[in-house]
Amino acid sequence: MDRAPTGLRCRTLPDKNITTGRTQEPHYNLKHQHVARAHPPRRAGAQVSNAPLATSQRFNAVSGSPTLIVDSKAKALRAAGENIVSFGAGEPDFPTPSHIVEAAVEACRDPRMQKYGPTAGLPELRANIAEKTRRDSGFQVAPEQVLVTNGGKQAVFAALAALVENGDEVLVPTPYWSTYPEATKMLGGIVRLVTCREDTGFRLTVDDLDAAFTTRTKALVLASPSNPTGAVYTREQIQAIGRWALEHDVWIITDEIYEHLVYGDATFHSIPVEVPEMAQRTIVVNGVAKTHSMTGWRVGWLLAPIPLAPQFEHYQSHVTSHVSHVAQRAANAAVSGNLEEFGRMHRAFAQRRQAIHRSLAQMPGIECELPSGAFYIFPSIQGLMGRRLYGTPITSTLQLAEMVLDNAKVAFVPGEAFGAPGYARFSYALADDALAEGMERLAKFLNAGLE
Repeated sequence: MDRAPTGLRCRTLPDKNITTGRTQEPHYNLKHQHVARAHPPRRAGAQVSNAPLATSQRFNAVSGSPTLIVDSKAKALRAAGENIVSFGAGEPDFPTPSHIVEAAVEACRDPRMQKYGPTAGLPELRANIAEKTRRDSGFQVAPEQVLVTNGGKQAVFAALAALVENGDEVLVPTPYWSTYPEATKMLGGIVRLVTCREDTGFRLTVDDLDAAFTTRTKALVLASPSNPTGAVYTREQIQAIGRWALEHDVWIITDEIYEHLVYGDATFHSIPVEVPEMAQRTIVVNGVAKTHSMTGWRVGWLLAPIPLAPQFEHYQSHVTSHVSHVAQRAANAAVSGNLEEFGRMHRAFAQRRQAIHRSLAQMPGIECELPSGAFYIFPSIQGLMGRRLYGTPITSTLQLAEMVLDNAKVAFVPGEAFGAPGYARFSYALADDALAEGMERLAKFLNAGLE
């Protein structure tokens, strides 16, 4: 009889006992084999170990998204029957335009969209993102430089993953969007916060960068327009920051998700356009969430320098495979179309920006500048610190936010969430009547209770 090749184990099938006719299990030599054994059932009343789970320091160091925490609490209170007005999440109140939704419906019926696809994104979407970028910012990229991601957050994480080694420093201007420092920490980088002062309109300066720079500085994360402040950098400021990065051999991750949300005389400017020499040291992050009211569709992208593009595709192949085809088809309808629907949203945001600024500026202890971009206003409430509200001393914006939510049923995000205690972020991406109601409640609460 032939023997099985050396090194291979053949499973022995159960034999029939000739005498009894019953199947009997074969005898195995378990001396050198590891066998997974089922644990016996726990006896009633048996003690469960209280030993802490051995999870990694990086995992344990991550904090939850403060904006989503506030938004979740507001939604939970609504679900419990409370009438909550939330200025928390940066999410347009408009529905996704119908032609985008219809593109997704058609994709659901397309059998090709029900299978695996290209890791970096559907070819037509990558090509249209490249064209949309040329149209909107003037930055020329090839479709091969586009990596389609599950929202802007994944794009930020992937960009940092490409650049950050253990111990590398990432410059993060404050006030910041909370994902920038959290993603840096998750990847083993060191967050170096760079304070942007209110007297500069919360805009980073070259002097600020010089003071923060060390030999370990690897990258700068820059957002214009900014979340949470609504600050928009001028062309000259963008050029100065780009030249500084070029001279200091520092990468820039530029978050352009709010590129179209500028008001008045403010204009959007892109680093690699204003300083073309930085194109090979800049990773652009963007997405459809804000411009097209598609926050829940989770489609973003990054634009990588050509040498990095193939490696980004390798990276994504192990992280997500690719973004949902249905969402990609919807995003393709968004970026390949015109901005007519967005124009209507922009006009509404511009009016709400004025309305919320007027309301907050009249409230006691609150000071705020009119923001130039995004859909946030970032007032100082330092005038309330130390005062009593309904007999309770106000010691932080975090405490004040809790009091306002519990009593006035109005939600906003305290400045601590953005590295800026003493300030607060209010999103005005909510319906006009809700905005007016929320401002009225807040004013009444403060006017009646302040001592």
